[in-house]
Formats: sequence, structure tokens, C-alpha cells
Amino acid sequence: MAIHVIDFTAEPQETSERRLADLPGRVVAGDPHHVTRMRHTSPDGTCLAGTWTSTPGKWHAFTDRDEFCFIVSGHVRLIAEDGHEQEFRTGDSFLIPNGFRGYWQVLETTTKHFLIRDYAPA
Repeated sequence: MAIHVIDFTAEPQETSERRLADLPGRVVAGDPHHVTRMRHTSPDGTCLAGTWTSTPGKWHAFTDRDEFCFIVSGHVRLIAEDGHEQEFRTGDSFLIPNGFRGYWQVLETTTKHFLIRDYAPA
């Protein structure tokens, strides 16, 4: 099987939508809705890449992963459990390392490209 470079402007492998409040205990403020366009999933399911869009809200960050993000549009704040805050806007990129505990806060509807290395138990 030939392996090709993943083009993020091409049609995604799959698209999913969810209301984050449907995950019990996750949302802290607002009613964020997410659309995820998966561009790549490794054969073992631990490497994921795609494009994600969220409406405003605040929620507990997911854990057990490294996540690299590039903000295509929008404005977000990441808040560590010790209170340290960092804001990112259109054109910014950052890495959330495995072990981060805290919150995502989408301040204005945001789209990001992401690459995740998932360490969650199967």
C-alpha cells in the first residue's frame, strides 16, 4: 500500500459533530459545539490529525495525550490547574504536553489544525 502526504485542503476521512455538554462533567461554562474533520488516523489509532472547530465555552481539557495545535482562526485560552493562563489567536501554534491538567476556553469561535499522540488506555 502506498503512503501519501496528507493534504489538509482535501476532503476529510470523516466528519463528526458533537455538543460537548453531552459528555457528563466536562463543560464548565457555555454550550460549546465541536466539528471535527479527521485527516489521518494511524493504523494503531494513537496518532490522529485533523481540523477542529468549536463555538465559545470552557471545559476540562482532555488528558493522556500530546497535542500540537495551529490556530487557523479564532481566539482561545488555556488555563492550567495552577491558574497560569495562555492565550492563542489566528496564526499561533502551541503544544499541550501529556500530563497537562486544566481548561480549554474558546473565547470566539475557533478552528485549529491538530496532531495528537494519544496515550489513553485502549
